[in-house]
Parts: sequence; structure tokens; C-alpha cells
Amino acid sequence: MKELTPREIVAELDKYIVGQKKAKRAVAVALRNRTRRLKLEGSIKADITPKNILMIGPTGVGKTEIARRLAISAGSPFIKVEATKYTEVGYVGRDVESMIRDLMAAGVAMVKQEMQESVVREAEKNTEEVLLDLLFPKKKRKERQVGPMMRPVGAFSLNPEEGPGPSIVGTAIQVGIPVFDKKSKGKSEESQQETPEDIVAKERLREMLRAGKLEDKMVEISMSQNFQFPGIEMMGNSFEDLESNLSGIFNAAFSGNQKRKRVTIARAREIVMAEEIDKLIDYEKVNDEAKQRVEQTGIVFIDEIDKIATKGERGGGPDVSREGVQRDILPIVEGATVNTKWRQINTDHILFIAAGAFNVSKPSDLIPELQGRFPLRVELDSLGKDDFLRILTEPKNALTKQYTELLKTENVEIEFTNDAIERLANLAAEVNSKLENIGARRLHTIMETLLDELSFDAPDIAPTKVVITEQYVNEKLIDLVKDQDLGKYIL
Repeated sequence: MKELTPREIVAELDKYIVGQKKAKRAVAVALRNRTRRLKLEGSIKADITPKNILMIGPTGVGKTEIARRLAISAGSPFIKVEATKYTEVGYVGRDVESMIRDLMAAGVAMVKQEMQESVVREAEKNTEEVLLDLLFPKKKRKERQVGPMMRPVGAFSLNPEEGPGPSIVGTAIQVGIPVFDKKSKGKSEESQQETPEDIVAKERLREMLRAGKLEDKMVEISMSQNFQFPGIEMMGNSFEDLESNLSGIFNAAFSGNQKRKRVTIARAREIVMAEEIDKLIDYEKVNDEAKQRVEQTGIVFIDEIDKIATKGERGGGPDVSREGVQRDILPIVEGATVNTKWRQINTDHILFIAAGAFNVSKPSDLIPELQGRFPLRVELDSLGKDDFLRILTEPKNALTKQYTELLKTENVEIEFTNDAIERLANLAAEVNSKLENIGARRLHTIMETLLDELSFDAPDIAPTKVVITEQYVNEKLIDLVKDQDLGKYIL
């Protein structure tokens, strides 16, 4: 886990998210407290729990992006889930424990990728040797069988001679794998040794292989079909999923694990490289490291939590997707042990960040116990013209930069003037004020409308350079500028 100071965390978030200083400070302190706790020893370390955060603000102001960039900066396992996707345990749908299983899956994938990168060089060397053996196969040696497939190991009697009935005497036979004499000397062993000519030829092939001159040559390889037994999760899974898992088990049990296939050297390198990397990875170590990261540094972002908040007037019957989900989320947030197909995961020190617009319901509509598990509440500000202006220019991968790079792939260069960017910010603020306020997402719809014709014609007019001026913006969005019913043109 990267030990960033709160100020460094905020500076990192500023590269991608405009404004929202309060939210950035809150998550920065929460993240720093986790690194502080990991340095403690004794019982106090277990007693210090993360202070979960509840973000309140309209859509499109950066709630999800703050949590996602926070996890990337810290190198922590992270998942984003929708609270509305879950139902109460015992009903059809996903149970809330699946969010921890998804987080563990993300942690395993993260650790596995890091370990793959650490063994790439060794795997490349092994891959080269395998490809050389395919191009210059070793001469097979005839081995002499010195051990039988079956051999007697003793006699037995089913009934003693003095007992009633006839006695049965038999011979016990041991059935085994034939034993070959690999140390036998003779012409077969001599033919196995590489001659000087073979060594020279093999080195020439090595040079050609490294130079890329043999990429199109066809070879026959054995592809291993290793099957990992799926974790069968009864809760939240349909019968179709269970049937699919069982069919995979039987297919793996009754089918061979090797398959011969003719491929090019280029394709063979990819296949062999993947297998060599897989051989060098210790999956027990991967699972242990992933468990450690998930339990100590994992982050779960629960979006749309306001949609499961219950109001004062409750309808009749069980509310399995609202209050029922809140009751199921509560033990996960408080601290529980969840079974996954890798390890058992304890959620005591996982950081939970919940978010919602709360434009219909209020945070107080959540059940009191759940409210108490999100002690930090941060209100995010709505975005205005100045914020849109900064969003279009300041972030590391600002929207204008994204479209510039996209069209550059078509050999079309576009340049935004300052007046054009300011006009786009004005339009986004105006539309949000007259229609539903969807925050920075409004910029996406405006930019798509502005560059729709240029994106469509780009392959036909390339190479060219287009300067996006204020006049260009007004011409392309003339209907939007004139008509007050802006909803007809931008959804």
C-alpha cells in the first residue's frame, strides 16, 4: 500500500476531479488512518476500525470517481456496487455477501497480475527453449522395459481348510505402470546426445527466432487444458449457473488434459508464454496475499444507497430490496466473515464508502444502525459554469484532450479555442439549470452533439486540421441556442 500523505492524496485526486475539497479531504484522512493503523502493534490495532464515509450529492459531481481514483492511488483492491442490485437473503437475486466475493476476486486478479509481471523474464527464457525444441526436436530414445505391468505378490485363502465349505486359494497380483530402464547404454543413448552440428544448427535457429524470421513457420504443440473447479455458491445463484458448474466439472473429469494443435510460431509463443508464466506462479501465495490486501486495504463503494432508504410511509408486505437489504448490509459493514472460493474474508477493516443523491429520501431514512456505521458525512457541491470550464481543461485526461486524441487516430487534428471552451461550459450550465441536473455528464452529451458530424466524416476528410471556435460551436448547436425547449435536442 502506497504511503501517501493526505496532502499528496488530495493532489493526486486533483489531477482527475475538479473541486469537491471536503470529500477529497475526508477520503484522504480515512486512507491515511489505515496506513497509520497498520504500523501499530498489540490489541489496539484490532480495535481501530475504519471510519466509513457517506457521500451526499447530485449525480455527475464526482462521487464514484473520487473513490475509484483513491483506490488506484493507494494500490488497494476496489469494487463499485449498486445497492439496488441486491435483495434480501432468501429471495431471488444477489445477496449482499457477493460484494465481498467480488472484492476478493479483484484482489486475486491484482496480485496475480503483479506476480505475472515479476516472472516475465524467466518465462521468456523458458518459452524460447520450448520453441527451439519445437523447431529442432530432440531425437527420441528407445527405452527398454525392465519391469512387468503385473507381478504376483503372494497367495491367499478365502476359507480355511478345516472350515465349512470348500477352500479357495488364489494369487494376489500387483498391477502397476511399466518401468523402463533409462540408464541402459547403447546406440539409442548415443543418438540422444546432441552432436556439434546439432548445437550449431540450434544456435542458428535461436538467432533467427530472436530476429523474428520464423514467426510464420507452422509447428505442432500440445496445449494443456487445465481446469479449475468453480466455486459453487448456492445463495444468489440460479439453477442454470449450478448446472453449468456441474457440467464443467464432469467435462474436466472425463476429457483429456492435452490437445495437439498446429499453429504459427507467433501464436505458439503466446500459448507457451502463458503456460510458462502460469507454472512460475505460486497460487497459494497469490491467495494469501490477496486475502491480506482485501482485509487490510480493500475499498467497497456502494452507490445509489439512497434508493434503498425507506420513507415514513411504508407499503404493506416485505420490502426485500430496500429495508431488507439494509439489514443484510449492516453485518457486512459492522464486521463479518464471508466465505469465498479462495479464503474466508473478515470485513472488520474494509473501508466502505456509500453514496447517493438523496433528492427524494434523506440519510435519516436509513435504518439507525446503518447510519451509525457511516459516521463521516460529506456533502458534494453542484457544478456550475466555472467548474465545467475547469473540467474541460484541467484534468489529466480532460474531455477535450480525449476527443483530440480519438480523432488524431484518423489523422484529423482538432484544436479548441478558449472562447469555444467557455461557450461549451456556459451551455452545459444552462441546460442543467433548465432540465435535470446531471452534473458533468452533461458535457458528454454536448461534446457528442458538437463533434457528431466531424466524427462521422473524419475518415473521408483526413488528413486535415479543424479549429473549434465559438462560431463553430454556435453553428453546430444552433438549434440548442435558439430553442428554449432544450430537452428536444439534448437528453
